[in-house]
Amino acid sequence: MAHIAIYGAGGSAREVAWLVEATGNHQPICFIDDDETRWKESINGIPVMSLNRARLQYPDAKVVGGIGASRIRQRVIKKAMRAGFAFETIIHPRVERSRWITIGDGTVICAGCIITTNITIGAHVQINLDCTICHDSILEDYVTLAPGVHVSGCVKIEEGAYIGTGASIINGSRDQFIVIGRDAIIGAQACVTRSVDAGATVVGVPAKLLQR
Repeated sequence: MAHIAIYGAGGSAREVAWLVEATGNHQPICFIDDDETRWKESINGIPVMSLNRARLQYPDAKVVGGIGASRIRQRVIKKAMRAGFAFETIIHPRVERSRWITIGDGTVICAGCIITTNITIGAHVQINLDCTICHDSILEDYVTLAPGVHVSGCVKIEEGAYIGTGASIINGSRDQFIVIGRDAIIGAQACVTRSVDAGATVVGVPAKLLQR
């Protein structure tokens, strides 16, 4: 059993702990939280501790991010890197995927997802329950897909973008990808029909600019 430390101690982290157990060959050994008032807690029988204590007590453990917000997850992952931790990719057994996919370190893919072919997924990406990702798509580092997101073919989602629950992104083409810009936010249930600028928030059907 590979030991896994989950950075975060909220609802998303508890779901990641379940995912870790469900793989059958990983064991969640602690939650890491920066709030010292939580360091004596135990959540579902798993202790919460500081980053430094986790490193000392479990030097061979690997870390996965348990925080849904893309940029907060990026910050804590960088702390774990500086502490000397390595990272593990966690994929639920009920994920359907082809062999023509590349997946970066520290990425989490939850139950019920379908990932087809010729897809690149970066490091520390979080793909939540029941998402679909179609051919020739690219998800850069620290992207988050909330539950039930559908990404059609020839879509590029740049670093740190957040795609809300139930959102859909229509297909681009090999000559003209649909691009979701860096740190963009796609609102829940939105239908994205064209590229979204970096840092923009879009909502609705079809998705329209809410703010930058």
